[in-house]
Amino acid sequence: MAVDTHHTPRETEKQRWDRNFGDLLQELRVAQTGVQILFAFLLTLPFSSGFPKATGFQKETYVVALISAAFATAMIISPVAFHRALFRQGRKPELVRYAHRMASGGLAFMLVSMVSSVLLITDYLLDWMWAIPLTVVTAGWFLTFWAILPFAHREWGEDEDGSAPADS
Repeated sequence: MAVDTHHTPRETEKQRWDRNFGDLLQELRVAQTGVQILFAFLLTLPFSSGFPKATGFQKETYVVALISAAFATAMIISPVAFHRALFRQGRKPELVRYAHRMASGGLAFMLVSMVSSVLLITDYLLDWMWAIPLTVVTAGWFLTFWAILPFAHREWGEDEDGSAPADS
């Protein structure tokens, strides 16, 4: 969700910021749905019949998953509040930069929540000898697709001289 600094000669700076904001909102809609479903699941978990059997470690892991899901939810939804505060003030560049930071932070908290949730459930269902490796693999999987691959391919679409193609 990097802020786009490339634009076509036909695109004004205002149009570019509007496009960037629209792109961010589309990405946030996807992330928001996922984090809200996870957060709702975590909110109901203590009321399930098996939760009292959870160990102290599992309950602590649950709290990490719950709080990080709450933080992710707040950060992913925060660009809406920021937009309301800056509405019609001509400050779209600031809004896009802020929304980018909040979306990135929200995804980081979402990663923590999802990995913690996997640890909680695998530790509840399996021996810790299985729960730990499965959780590590899960964390690696998320990091691969959410961080390593995107950062490794940040230069995609750039010409050999480092400039973006005309249609980006």
